[in-house]
Amino acid sequence: MGIGFDELEEQVPGLRFSALAVDVDSGETVFRHQPDEELNTASVGKVFLLHRLLTEVDAGTRSLEDRVTRRPVEWMDNSGLWYLLQADTLSLYDVAALIGAVSDNAATNTLGRVIGLPVVQQHTRALGYERSGLDDIVRWPLPPGAPRTLSHATAAELVRFVTRTATAADLSAASADTLQRWLGAGMDLSMVASAFGLDPLAHFYFDRDVWLWNKTGTISTVRADMGLVMSPDRRLAYAVLANWPRGVDARDQVLAVMRAAGDGLRAQLAT
Repeated sequence: MGIGFDELEEQVPGLRFSALAVDVDSGETVFRHQPDEELNTASVGKVFLLHRLLTEVDAGTRSLEDRVTRRPVEWMDNSGLWYLLQADTLSLYDVAALIGAVSDNAATNTLGRVIGLPVVQQHTRALGYERSGLDDIVRWPLPPGAPRTLSHATAAELVRFVTRTATAADLSAASADTLQRWLGAGMDLSMVASAFGLDPLAHFYFDRDVWLWNKTGTISTVRADMGLVMSPDRRLAYAVLANWPRGVDARDQVLAVMRAAGDGLRAQLAT
């Protein structure tokens, strides 16, 4: 499948991709490019925070109806919606839904405090993700000594996460459905998902015989997209990650290649 990962890496000094797509049910590889390359994934690692929350719900130690109050230090604008809302207290369900839908930074910081970042990191390792994880809460500007990345991952491990979520391998069926519903509200369809022509505000359930959920990560030197795209007959798990050096303007070229990856997935679903 001619997507262009190699070609663009050759054209743009310092650009690196990690990409993989597989059929969830047959295990067939749809495309792959350096799937074990560990890259900065910006906000993608927030999925591990959501997963830990639902693990505690399954264990009966926490309820999604529990209410939590955002602290002033957790306020964060830019990515998200909570910073525009009057309510300082929300249910854990609503906090998690904000993270899934708009990658809400304030909600991430509040839920990160409630769950505990070390707990999330230990949970992620216990699930077998050795080269992926959530590195910190959201901070800006970055203070001295803070991690330089919000999260990191390989395409291979993210595809494993997507596959195991789709098959409810690590969560109860109800919690796996909840996680997919939160991510199915995700409003960023600018990367791989742009190929499907879906409504960014309402694309959970079939449209044009395509059903998609995903999580993206974006900073000035990162584009990352991982998720599940389905037809009535197939389920494809994918992750496409791109990093490039500061001072290099590779965004448009990277987005074009990510769109090509989505085109390839769309063609596979049509066969």
